[in-house]
Amino acid sequence: MRYGFGYFEEDKLGQVADIGLWRRIIAYSRPHWGKVSGAVILSMIVIGSSLALPYMIRLGIDHYVVNTALESSARINGLGWLASLFVAVVIAGFAANFYQVFILEWTGQTIMHQMRQQLFDHMLGLDLAFFNENPSGKLVTRLTNDIQNMHEMFTSVIVTLFNDFFQLAGIMAILFWMNWRLALILSFLLPVIIVGVSWFSRLARETFRDIRTRLARINAFLQESLSGIAVIQLFLREKDTHAKFVELSREYLDKNLFQIRIFGIFMPSMELFNALAVGCIIWYGGGEVIRKNLSLGELVAFISYIRLFFQPVRELSQKYSIVQSAMASAERIFQLLDMRSSLFSPEKNEKQADFRGEVVFQNVQFSYKEGQPVLHNLSFRIPPGGTLAIVGATGSGKSTIVNLLERFYDPASGAIRIDGRDIRSCNINQLRRQIGLVMQDIFIVPGSIRDNILLDLVMDDTRLHNIIEQAQLSGMIGRLPDGLKTMIGEGNMDLSAGQKQLLAFARVLARNPRILILDEATSSVDSETEMLIDRAIETTLANRTSIVIAHRLSTIKRADHILVMEQGAIAEEGSHDELMARGGIYRRLQDLQVNGQERNEGE
Repeated sequence: MRYGFGYFEEDKLGQVADIGLWRRIIAYSRPHWGKVSGAVILSMIVIGSSLALPYMIRLGIDHYVVNTALESSARINGLGWLASLFVAVVIAGFAANFYQVFILEWTGQTIMHQMRQQLFDHMLGLDLAFFNENPSGKLVTRLTNDIQNMHEMFTSVIVTLFNDFFQLAGIMAILFWMNWRLALILSFLLPVIIVGVSWFSRLARETFRDIRTRLARINAFLQESLSGIAVIQLFLREKDTHAKFVELSREYLDKNLFQIRIFGIFMPSMELFNALAVGCIIWYGGGEVIRKNLSLGELVAFISYIRLFFQPVRELSQKYSIVQSAMASAERIFQLLDMRSSLFSPEKNEKQADFRGEVVFQNVQFSYKEGQPVLHNLSFRIPPGGTLAIVGATGSGKSTIVNLLERFYDPASGAIRIDGRDIRSCNINQLRRQIGLVMQDIFIVPGSIRDNILLDLVMDDTRLHNIIEQAQLSGMIGRLPDGLKTMIGEGNMDLSAGQKQLLAFARVLARNPRILILDEATSSVDSETEMLIDRAIETTLANRTSIVIAHRLSTIKRADHILVMEQGAIAEEGSHDELMARGGIYRRLQDLQVNGQERNEGE
């Protein structure tokens, strides 16, 4: 087994100075500038209230606590008034902080909702080749982890980083205004603090990335192991699988323990610098108080400001890592949004009054990978209402013909025409409305049977019951206690492979396409269900252009014309009787199938 795709998602971190990315990010927040501006104003109130509190403590100490010139009653009244103002400032700061967080979260969630919807809608419009080249785990990460990283930046970083820098600048300005000599003591410590923060930022950034990488590997391994649990048990690979999981878990644990050690060094180091700064302030400032060059209130205020100074310093490095991670996510999201489908589709076609359903492949060549052709100069014609069967070994190009007709891909050369019109000049949605496809693997939408048949169609009960009869589903639905309201899909009742194919047939009939494609639609069903499908096919293929890809003789014999594919080219063609009489590839394929059936019956 491969061990997942997600581990390369964090192979690089974003460039914070990427102006182009910032322009696109800001474009999403532009409709919310009013709320963002309000959050900035509220942040000023939060910062102002936090910076005002130590100064108010200074006023209380200098003007009332140690000021013996005032009478006791005046000092007590003054302290009461100042305490009331102190509480009011705290409440104002709390209220401003509450509304700021609320506005930022609401704005961030709204922007991420818009971005997630835009990204998913964009992916739905990309061609099939894109999904073949990009694993689903990678795309899910775009819509989940990367969007969440962007949300964290919008809500907990952009404005709060502004708050932190403004608070640091405000504290330094107040300290120099109060006493420049004491402020110089903190200034001497700043270079050491900056070096320490830079070291922690770099080391923590790499560690966070390694942790995400190891977690992605664990998730990918779990997904593969649980989805393939039958294979693991069948081949007795439980011990090997457990050993691999232990190895991945150990790597994840080691990285988390390393992160803990880094924080165990950094956080106490910041506390040590904080204590060192406070100690220096007490030593030097206390002497100044004794010498009457500094008031006691100023000294207490200095100590309070020093503690406020180190609070954002501890958080800045972590927030910088969040910004880098978000920038990397933004780069991946915008890269996906910039991808365009390689299939050009006109916006709208003129309405075709009479869609006859003639299909022509003219000198079609195609390859999924350059230098590895799958179809070679393929040409054939299906008249309106005709039925074409395509047979051949696995890898001969049968399903590729279906993919090209549905225009999941475009041919490298040649043309595919419906009613004389090149399908590349047709609107893709209008084209696919005229082509019904029944495949072997059926996608079930969690919901009722009715929901799975109609999907987004609106239909009266009379027509729906007619379709159910044609699809040979009436017997199965009649045995269910809730009938059409029976819930199926994930977490509900499950259907057999044959029942799913009958359901898919009903879906196609509900859309009444002019062209019908059956791609191995009876290859994995029991004889009774195959008989039901044969009845449905016999009823609904009349007056439809049909392409049948199947191995079973009963399905192929009703075709007007049969193509025998071999290595991407037509090896034989003709009716069933003609090909059997010729004794070539088709005859050998049928003989092998008949012999295999006889052996199975004998056993």
